[in-house]
Amino acid sequence: MNPIWFLRMAKWVRNPPSWARVKLVVGVVLACFVIFGVEYIWGWPDALTPQRIKP
Repeated sequence: MNPIWFLRMAKWVRNPPSWARVKLVVGVVLACFVIFGVEYIWGWPDALTPQRIKP
C-alpha cells in the first residue's frame, strides 16, 4: 500500500468529513448501484447502442 494513503487516512481520522459529504457520497454510490441493477435486470436499450457506419 502506498504511504500516501496512510497519510490520507490519518488526515481523515483527525478531521472527518461532514455528515453532508458522507450523505452525498453514499447517495452517489446508491445511485450507481440502482443504475447497475436496472441495466442488469432489463438490459441496455438497443436505441442507445452505437452502430458502425458501413463505408
